[in-house]
Amino acid sequence: MVDYRYLGRSALKVSPLSLGTMMFGGPTPDDVAFRIIDKAREQGINFIDTADVYHDGKSEEVVGRGIKAHRDHWVVATKFVNSHKKGPNLGGHSRKWVIETVENSLRRLNTDYIDILYFHRAVFDAPLEEPVRAIADLIRAGKLRYFGVSNFRGWRIAEISHLADQLGIDRPVASQPLYNIVNRTAEAEQLPAAYHYGLGVVSYSPLARGVLTGKYEPGQAPAADTRAGRGDKRILETEWRPESITIAKEIAAHAARKGVTPTEFAIAWVLNNKLISAAITGPRTEEHWDSYVRALDVKIDAEDEAMVDRLVATGHPSTPGFNDPSHPVEGRVPRGPAGTDDNVVPLARAVA
Repeated sequence: MVDYRYLGRSALKVSPLSLGTMMFGGPTPDDVAFRIIDKAREQGINFIDTADVYHDGKSEEVVGRGIKAHRDHWVVATKFVNSHKKGPNLGGHSRKWVIETVENSLRRLNTDYIDILYFHRAVFDAPLEEPVRAIADLIRAGKLRYFGVSNFRGWRIAEISHLADQLGIDRPVASQPLYNIVNRTAEAEQLPAAYHYGLGVVSYSPLARGVLTGKYEPGQAPAADTRAGRGDKRILETEWRPESITIAKEIAAHAARKGVTPTEFAIAWVLNNKLISAAITGPRTEEHWDSYVRALDVKIDAEDEAMVDRLVATGHPSTPGFNDPSHPVEGRVPRGPAGTDDNVVPLARAVA
């Protein structure tokens, strides 16, 4: 039996695991993707996550074909903002792009409506009101049911909630932050802000892009068949850190004493936080998915919580001074020479 949870203060119920499809339309063959989708549905999973930029839209196409026979069973989430296309308005926050990308996602997903549309990330120098107005229109047109935010800091969660109130639409239904044992920064502001403003939290990367599976050895080069070994840019600039790899080995040893795998333990730890509605788990293989689902049977106790707190302090990453270059800190704007425009913070940045 799946323990379905309300998504924030909405009446929408979702499974505690969301099937992430970043590998679909790419490394995962289509027939394997369809088997995973069918198996997940049979197991009671009703939440599936994709994005317009995953493999240039191919992920959405695979998801659309995979859910077609049982469309209304699924809560389908996709995203906008990012784009691989070249052009000043091919991506971002403009009404033009919001409407265009939603129409494209509807076509690729082969559906009449999207359950949740996420802002994939914040655009620091663009206003928030314009895309929220466009989303409100799309909700009224029946093309969207809800919307959410991803990678938004706490103050932006507050701002977009207030904008929704002003425009007379429901607040965003979900926040999607990165959250795992070796990066707990979401605990400082993102999770409390989401709770305060009524958003459910659908966190991603519970395995720290694979580091928490325990497959990497401290001080050794990664195996060629791993994400780090293939030179994946995102893991190399984020989770591929000596501190995280060492912690992952300690987690693996603790999980073994508990009689579970490190994968199961890491996912179960995320779900043991009452502020988390669901965790996105993105399999490349059917075996990966099977290991993720087993996490739903793992119970995290006070000893487990204390062990993790000893390894990584609440609200912090594993590594002192770590910042993700894709989501930089905004609070340092050096001044230019006196009397120049460089001393003026752009209005869009000041209020976005």
